[in-house]
Amino acid sequence: MSKRFNAFRVEELDGEKPEYRASIIERSVDDLPEGEVLIRVAYSSLNYKDALSASGNKGVTRQYPHTPGIDLAGEVVEAFEDCFSVGTPVLVTGFDLGMNTDGGFAEYARVPASWVVPLPEAMSLKESMILGTAGLTAALCVEKLLQNGLKPEQGEVLVTGATGGVGSIAVALLAKLGFEVVACTGKQDKVEFLCKIGASNVIGRDELDIDNKRPLLKERWAGAVDVVGGDTLMAILKSLRHSGSVAACGLVGSTSLDASVFPFILRGVNLLGVDSVMLSQEKKQSVWQKLSTQWKLDNLEEMSKAISMQELEESLALILAGKASGRTVLEL
Repeated sequence: MSKRFNAFRVEELDGEKPEYRASIIERSVDDLPEGEVLIRVAYSSLNYKDALSASGNKGVTRQYPHTPGIDLAGEVVEAFEDCFSVGTPVLVTGFDLGMNTDGGFAEYARVPASWVVPLPEAMSLKESMILGTAGLTAALCVEKLLQNGLKPEQGEVLVTGATGGVGSIAVALLAKLGFEVVACTGKQDKVEFLCKIGASNVIGRDELDIDNKRPLLKERWAGAVDVVGGDTLMAILKSLRHSGSVAACGLVGSTSLDASVFPFILRGVNLLGVDSVMLSQEKKQSVWQKLSTQWKLDNLEEMSKAISMQELEESLALILAGKASGRTVLEL
């Protein structure tokens, strides 16, 4: 008899206007998509993309019914061609997981072997999902800034969207590495939280002078991590110090960039694009190894809360409404 398990399932309802309903249902392992590795999921994590998928956003998920969850961590139950040993703790982030392939909001998942990364020895399954795609993305941003010469003695480093998943981990990681981190947020009730995880200063969005149309602003930031995009990203570019860099990884504000060439040709600044979805298994494994050793954060538990599958729908709605902060981990 095939294994039965619980899954958070989103279905599209019939009607003139598209409507979607989420529920916890029982499924069979035989219903899962093809792949070389079957994983018993212990933890997943909540991301903005999951909230979009669960609300019926066809730009993220084309076909319903569907199980969201772009992150998962657990242990191998079955593996073809001996690619992984049964019982091996592993994690999966990115690729098509949780988008058009059933994801981590279920007790079992089946995926291609090329998506699977062995869990680093110095990291627990829960820690890997407190980090998740957000932590991986934040680490890639920091890595690119360091590769482009950013040093603590150069001055303040800005992080926008600082209370979100990527932003909060970027704040904590930069602080751990000795940088003076300025966190930018529109949530003034989260100042204490941001200072606790490592921010030396917290500013509101108005302090970025976003509406100023001048081609250059006063030099301030030695570097930045931006998850907002649009006018916020342009304001950062205009106020970077000479040869400074901004790692761009998000679009919660806008997908557009009304850019001038002046910051690039007069101050030699760098705009660094960061993608964490389609990275090779080797690259992901390298970054996860850093996050489990020299970049390991001591305050991960303080940055996260755990929920059950029954709390998923409410928690995803908070993310979609921009009311979530830190990291939310689904315990399975």
